[in-house]
Amino acid sequence: MAHLLSKSVKQLVRKIPIVGQTATRSVTTLQETLAAQVPEKQKSLAALKKEHGSHVIGEVTIDQCIGGARSVKCMLWETSNLDPAEGIRFRGLTIPECQAVLPTYSGVAGDGEPLLESLLWLLLTSEVPTKEQVDTLTAELHSRAKLPDHVIPLLNSLPKDMHPMTQFTIGLNACQTESKFAKAYAEGVPKTDYHTYALEDILTVIAVLPEIAATIYRNVYFDGVVNKDTSLDYSGNFARMLGYDNPSFDELMRLYLCIHTDHEGGNASAHTTHLVGSTLSDPYLSYAAGLNALAGPLHGLANQEVLKWIQELKAKFEAEGKPITAETITEFAWDTLNAKKVIPGYGHAVLRKTDPRYTSQREFALKHMPDDELFKVVDTIYQVMPGVLKEHGKVANPYPNVDSHSGVLLWHYGFTQFQYYTVLFGVSRAVGGLSQLYWDRALGLPLERPKSVTPEWLWSQVKK
Repeated sequence: MAHLLSKSVKQLVRKIPIVGQTATRSVTTLQETLAAQVPEKQKSLAALKKEHGSHVIGEVTIDQCIGGARSVKCMLWETSNLDPAEGIRFRGLTIPECQAVLPTYSGVAGDGEPLLESLLWLLLTSEVPTKEQVDTLTAELHSRAKLPDHVIPLLNSLPKDMHPMTQFTIGLNACQTESKFAKAYAEGVPKTDYHTYALEDILTVIAVLPEIAATIYRNVYFDGVVNKDTSLDYSGNFARMLGYDNPSFDELMRLYLCIHTDHEGGNASAHTTHLVGSTLSDPYLSYAAGLNALAGPLHGLANQEVLKWIQELKAKFEAEGKPITAETITEFAWDTLNAKKVIPGYGHAVLRKTDPRYTSQREFALKHMPDDELFKVVDTIYQVMPGVLKEHGKVANPYPNVDSHSGVLLWHYGFTQFQYYTVLFGVSRAVGGLSQLYWDRALGLPLERPKSVTPEWLWSQVKK
């Protein structure tokens, strides 16, 4: 996939060895890279606080106070930034730029989707890794992926009608017995070493999540058998554990897991992970809390709502003998809006344009499944829905978000258990939330404790 690269990205590309050349030195590990960065970042943040701590960067309105702190600038987040106009940037790189420079399964940047391990490296270090560095990280994650002996029996004992996300948080919480951070804290290690033990937990949490997730999927919907293939990368092995053996589906998993990793710090799952982590709860407990936030209908369940809406649309017009066209979709959209319901998959709390994560999935569909029936419906919805929502006039952003497309891609490959889709999201979001949690501990960020106010206090401010 060809993309135009910014000057900064081109400079990064030049630092990556050409595939096939032998490095003249040993490969720098993730831990070594971070150890070199931590002192400088600590120094920079301390200087920022000392020299400019009183500098005002915004103000809070009563609307923001009552309305969930929307757009209030009050959280430090290293790993990504969400711009209303251009969308997400991972350590300064857009999704197309990441696709152009991050190592892929073939080893050639731009030839296929980025490996999740390469994005993990980028989010943790702010550096584009070489394929050799990514391979060492893949091997390390595989080496950390063994679940504690009590976890699989626990998952097997859970009722099949328990929601997959509930099972997912139970499984991760059960792994907390292995927390090196919790053990080190109990032994009184100095604060300056917290990040070292946090990283140990973070890498292990990311490593064990696929088997927890796959065990739930196979238990609830199939025979409970989970097969692995550690000759593959993280995403490819996860696909095998789910029961899929299709290189095209492997590529979908790489794309899906990468684009869902991080969306700056204000979203509920990332913020919850950060908040719980600020109490010095270990990464297992912190991310389990983030998963519970992700399970909320207004956060991680949105993609299944989109798929249900599309299937209702399709069923309605098939029953009436009508073709699915721009006109009939427009009719169904107005029926939905007039019933005081929302159009799922459209609008976003921050974005004011088409979500780049949607665009990347649309490009994947055009490449891998251009004739898929549901994709054609989604594509037609994309052509007409912004106009409908603009005419309706009550939506700040009439453009599609990431959830508008992901369910349709999964459905194409026979992954039809949409109640499980949020678990996939949960495997991915760990990479972003936990990468930031590393820097929370490395930079010594304090317990998060905003000041709350009463309605009476707000009225008193207005009267003043």
